[in-house]
Order: sequence, then C-alpha cells, then structure tokens
Amino acid sequence: MRYTAEGALRDVIYCHCTMCRKQSGHYYAATNVGDDMIDIEGSENVTWYAASDFARRGFCSRCGSVMFWKPNDDNYVSIMAGSFDEPSSLSGGYHIFVADKGSYYELDDDLPKYDRSSPSLKVLED
Repeated sequence: MRYTAEGALRDVIYCHCTMCRKQSGHYYAATNVGDDMIDIEGSENVTWYAASDFARRGFCSRCGSVMFWKPNDDNYVSIMAGSFDEPSSLSGGYHIFVADKGSYYELDDDLPKYDRSSPSLKVLED
C-alpha cells in the first residue's frame, strides 16, 4: 500500500491519550488531509478497526503498520507522520491529552500542550 496526499497538510499533532499510547506503544504523531486529497494505492490492503464510537484506525493488512485515523462523521483522514517519505515538509503543532501521557518520558519542547484536546480539534465526543 502507498498513498499520495495533495494540498496543504496540518501541522503534526502529538496525541498522548491512553488509547493511542496503548495501541501504538508510545504516542501518535499525525497530520491530516481532506478525503478528496488522498489517493491510496492498494487500498484493499487497508483494514479499518472501529477504535471507538467516534473514529476508526486504518492498518496495513500485510505488515500491521497503523497508517490512518478517521473520524466517522468528518471528511478528513489523519495520516501518521512517520509514514511519509523523507524529507517531508511537516512540522510539529501541539500536544494533546498530556494529562494522560506516559510517565517514562518528558515533553520538553516549546509546543503548546493541552490536558485534553485543543479548543479547535475535535477528537473525542464528550
């Protein structure tokens, strides 16, 4: 599976929520793009898992790599930042769910940090 994303990408958001940490083994780092701005070659190899009532995660069925996070009711898909070819034009935006971050690491950058989500990013239904 390969993908091509076109247009502007959002800054990378680092999610430290318990679900992302346990699913990935660390924390998620993702950007996003509109559904109409991504082309997935080999999309039959993407397996979607309903991670919650709110969203699903897309995995490569051949190697198991997590690639995508897709809210059920929005027209964009988040793409794991580490899956882009290098060099990428991505840059860090902010950290979310820092109240849930793992005890084994520190956040010592100057990016904004939010205990839950940021005011402009809807990631969970309250």
